[in-house]
Amino acid sequence: MNKVIVPEHYCSMLSMYETQEAIGIIKSTMQKKLCMALHLKRVTAPLFVDPKSGLNDDLNGVERPVSFEIPAANMEAQVVHSLAKWKRMALYRYGFRVGKGILTDMNAIRRDEELDNLHSCYVDQWDWEKVIDACERTEDYLKAVVKRIVGVICNTLDELKYHYPHLDLDLERDVVFVTSQQLYDLYPELTPKERENAFVKEHRTVFIMQIGDKLSNGEPHDGRAPDYDDWKLNGDLLFWHETLGCALEISSMGIRVNEQSLDEQLKKAGCVERRNLPFHKLLLEGKLPLTIGGGIGQSRVCMLLLGKAHVGEVQASIWDQITLDTCEKAGIELL
Repeated sequence: MNKVIVPEHYCSMLSMYETQEAIGIIKSTMQKKLCMALHLKRVTAPLFVDPKSGLNDDLNGVERPVSFEIPAANMEAQVVHSLAKWKRMALYRYGFRVGKGILTDMNAIRRDEELDNLHSCYVDQWDWEKVIDACERTEDYLKAVVKRIVGVICNTLDELKYHYPHLDLDLERDVVFVTSQQLYDLYPELTPKERENAFVKEHRTVFIMQIGDKLSNGEPHDGRAPDYDDWKLNGDLLFWHETLGCALEISSMGIRVNEQSLDEQLKKAGCVERRNLPFHKLLLEGKLPLTIGGGIGQSRVCMLLLGKAHVGEVQASIWDQITLDTCEKAGIELL
């Protein structure tokens, strides 16, 4: 089934040449501003990890990792799904102190992703993680960090519009915070994605909190692995994407699990056997630093700030033939 949405009268505000140039401006500006706003240092991260380390994430719990053999090391490796656990281990190994953190480029392959305007099998993110104090494991601290990230994104748009004055876009800087349960209570008859669209259309910039645990209807708003975010102190950042007329998730982030929340969430998820993995053992023994972190989609940010209709306009990936034909007919230039 063709899942490509072609907005009526869509025309890119930038040429393909300008688009490539603008992507470079966005990525360099975002990296610099994120490091300044959150006190982060740029580090190098792995493309693949040893599955026995427990460092790879299973995201919603159903995605299959891409695996391959490394004969010289006599082992199998997995392409990372995200770097949530690797980053926390890196902060521990590198000796980062409270208030300091790391930023890295994360590239991943999600083989089971459905392909549409917003989703690709190639994922690129700014992954960040920061050491915090125990007293900062609060909702107020989480909200303060979210506001800083929104400020970075909006300031990057301002920088971009300086270079391209004809870029006719605006973002809402004031973030509305809502829990997944509150969202369900507002729209009990809608699906989770429909709830997001309805709420974000009204408020423009929204952070949906407390994702992973079951709601009053017995179902979670969305799946979340039990061993990185604390389900009571996490969330998704969404902006209204005018071109497609839908909510666009830019970031998933949160304050990470401590010993107690990890133990509780592993039980709820039926994953207690993970306690014996190296990462989980260190965490349960209280040896890993308390952290906050997340991933910010690079292609998603580029789509948002450039008003693009398809993620393939800002990243090079592989698409099915129907998508290629539909986009060509509509004048949507895929990279």
